Amino acid sequence: MSSTPNRTPYHPTQGLLLGLLGVVTFSLSLPMTHVAITQINPVLVGLGRAFVAAFPAAVLLLWRRERFPNRVQIARLGVTALGVVVGFPVFSGIALKTVPASHGAVVNGLLPLATAIWAVMLSHERPSRAFWGFAVLGSALVVTYAVITGHGAPAVGDLWMLAAVITGGLGYTEGARLAKELGDWQVICWTLVLSAPVLAVPVGWLAWHQAGPITPHVWFAFGYLAMFSQFLGFFAWYAGLARGGIARVGQVQLLQIFLTLGFSALWFGESVAPISWLFAAAVLATVVAGRRAAVTHAPVPARSDKNGPAVQPGT
Repeated sequence: MSSTPNRTPYHPTQGLLLGLLGVVTFSLSLPMTHVAITQINPVLVGLGRAFVAAFPAAVLLLWRRERFPNRVQIARLGVTALGVVVGFPVFSGIALKTVPASHGAVVNGLLPLATAIWAVMLSHERPSRAFWGFAVLGSALVVTYAVITGHGAPAVGDLWMLAAVITGGLGYTEGARLAKELGDWQVICWTLVLSAPVLAVPVGWLAWHQAGPITPHVWFAFGYLAMFSQFLGFFAWYAGLARGGIARVGQVQLLQIFLTLGFSALWFGESVAPISWLFAAAVLATVVAGRRAAVTHAPVPARSDKNGPAVQPGT
């Protein structure tokens, strides 16, 4: 089967707006996870949300009669799933057993830097020195916050959040690259559908051993994670990354800190210390300052396919 031609045009402004829409959706992920794991095993929350989301994803793919990905694309969808189906949901769920969602939100501020690094490694993007300077400064502020609030050393939950950030950045980058071939929403749909058979056994086993009743507000939190954090939010997020550039649009996610802190305080009763707002504002300042820093793409030779014409790899 020949490679699919590039389906996503480059449009920076549209990419930033779509990325922002995705960030607004994701901003409730950590607070909702914190609610869900009060009564559900965090691993079941992480894997179960993807298993549930696979059903509407399959219906949408069948309704639209989307062509099945080729073998290379399936392998790359597996990499995407490692990040956004397994890594980030599971690791962040485990992290939130020991740290509040407001704390995890600031540590999660490292995710844009991780995404930018993966974009350089996999997608041939070349951010300028100014971009890296502001990105590293923002990440240093996040690490400083974690150390200060952890009484001199990062907490165990911070290490789990770091694992979530690293794998999440990988899933974002590879998914955005695939969006240029498969289409925006198609990437998360195929990722979920192809992951479902693998998830069925662990999700079934964990669900069978789930202890105690689950209250409606916990079911609501889990439902949000499945339908919005794991499914619909990625429609806008992958579209934004593919259209506006992975490294640049990825920095928009630093705004998620403010949104998550606000939601945690307003709707979930968490006490957000003034130092959290101070560091969130400082991190936001690095995003604003680095907004106009250049991000270019290194020239990449066209990839030829023996069954089709030469195709330029997605970047």
